[in-house]
Amino acid sequence: MSIATLIFFALAFVSVFFMRLFRMGTLLAFLLTGILAGQHVFGLFELSGTWNFLGELGIMFLWFNIGLQINMKRLWQLRRTIFGLGASQVLMVAVMLFPMLVGLAHWTLIGTIMISLILAMSSTSEDLQILIDRNQLQTNMGRQTFSILLFQDLLSIPLLAMLPVMTGKSINLGASIIDIFVMSLGLILGVLIVAKFVINPLMHVVAKIKSQEALVLSIMVNIAVWAVVLSIMGLPPALGAFLAGMLMSETVYRHQVTAAIEPYATLFLSFFFIVLGMGINLPFLMDHWDLVLVGVIGLVLIKFLALFMVARVRHVHGREAALMSLILAQGGEFGLLILQTMKTNGINAIPLEHQEILTAIIIVSIMSTPILLVIYDRLLKTGMFFGGKKTKNLSERIREEVPTVVICGFGRMGQIVAQMLSAEHISYVAIDGNVDEVILAREAGYNVIYGDSKKASILQAAGLKPRKTRAVVISLNDEVVAREIVHTLNTIAPHVKIFARAHSLKSSKELLSMGVKSATPEIIESSFILGGEVLSNIGLSKNKINELTEYLRTDGYENVGKPISTK
Repeated sequence: MSIATLIFFALAFVSVFFMRLFRMGTLLAFLLTGILAGQHVFGLFELSGTWNFLGELGIMFLWFNIGLQINMKRLWQLRRTIFGLGASQVLMVAVMLFPMLVGLAHWTLIGTIMISLILAMSSTSEDLQILIDRNQLQTNMGRQTFSILLFQDLLSIPLLAMLPVMTGKSINLGASIIDIFVMSLGLILGVLIVAKFVINPLMHVVAKIKSQEALVLSIMVNIAVWAVVLSIMGLPPALGAFLAGMLMSETVYRHQVTAAIEPYATLFLSFFFIVLGMGINLPFLMDHWDLVLVGVIGLVLIKFLALFMVARVRHVHGREAALMSLILAQGGEFGLLILQTMKTNGINAIPLEHQEILTAIIIVSIMSTPILLVIYDRLLKTGMFFGGKKTKNLSERIREEVPTVVICGFGRMGQIVAQMLSAEHISYVAIDGNVDEVILAREAGYNVIYGDSKKASILQAAGLKPRKTRAVVISLNDEVVAREIVHTLNTIAPHVKIFARAHSLKSSKELLSMGVKSATPEIIESSFILGGEVLSNIGLSKNKINELTEYLRTDGYENVGKPISTK
């Protein structure tokens, strides 16, 4: 290994460490690594063919990830919040930016529209991490912010459809709008049909093999196939990778694909940001630092004002509206990706030097968000802004109510338990680690928050009180996580009764040995129900069946598997 490689990895480590220390995204750390390792700072590497290849792989995976997040069923279920607040935000920002860009730049009309829209989009990875770090994803403000980010993901479809239109030398606006609409609609319909009749059966065959390697390779082949197909059609290969992600999102294997690709996606995404950093023309940007600075201030200010107005019109409290606007006021990775895709595919809708300046503006705006949030928090503490009574977020209201029951995991079993508790007017709060499920459950009226049930801080934030909470239900299907939750509960609330879900008799006994009050093994209890139905059908009384099942449940199912005496 060369000294240059060693220094490169050291730079990556230091960049990630400090970015996370200041609560900035790790992808920005890789971008900084690329800048430092590039020819304008330490000169460790040059943008060779190998680096460009890795960068192209990163672009493919980033487009694939964006496509994977766009699930039509999920978007339709959340349509009121997404298309109300999300569409209003993007439209307001774009309308405010468009005349300014027309006055300042001399771009094509379609290019100006494209830039207005991509600048209206925010950094999904940074914003979600900020909400999680601040424990505000489960608040009303957090849910609205998440809905806006979902709409921005959906907007990527027509924005991608713009790229082929922008390759044309002469552009007729009316014809271009029709082309974009037709292409977007064709993409959506094509995805739904191909996913159902082609991708689902193919993924079913792959799933039968039960090989993680085969699953990952099938994903990569899927990306490569669609990238090549669209490239042959004269369209950007990135559109093919995006299409591959959308296809996967419409299959029943979406969650498996997400889990399987996550470690590799992070690696390839880091390549994209490293290559992007290495390709930034620092001398040019230093010569035009004033334009970058004015651009960042203008972008953040315009987006903040537009978002704040939209939020207040929708009756969001002033303090929450300001925070939501500040979190979303930066540019996003999607804008960086569009600009890089235009650059690699030779799309010159706007001059190359303007693309460099826009890239710098988006990067600096993303880096400025955590700093602006620190300033915002300090101003709030001084009482200079939004003085008076603070609106309580969801976590604070839950702590005041002190739920009788806390449910860890909100799948089907957790939902049924919640329904039973609600029917008897027993207060509860559920915790789940799947953001989509939490948003949908809250829309359906369930009292559920986002969080990791293994963490004591989350359980306590959810309202768990050692002497007031009567019971904790662990309805997760992961035995390892269930044991970790029990360990946490034994530490912070040793006297609270725990009722857990177990897959087998063995896992049930393990949980019981840890102090769990009841650990119901699913297979055995299902067998009791089935056996009871059989015995009832052949003439046994209900009392006799109940007596038999209670005997089998005695002492933690100790009699299961042993011969039953007929005396």
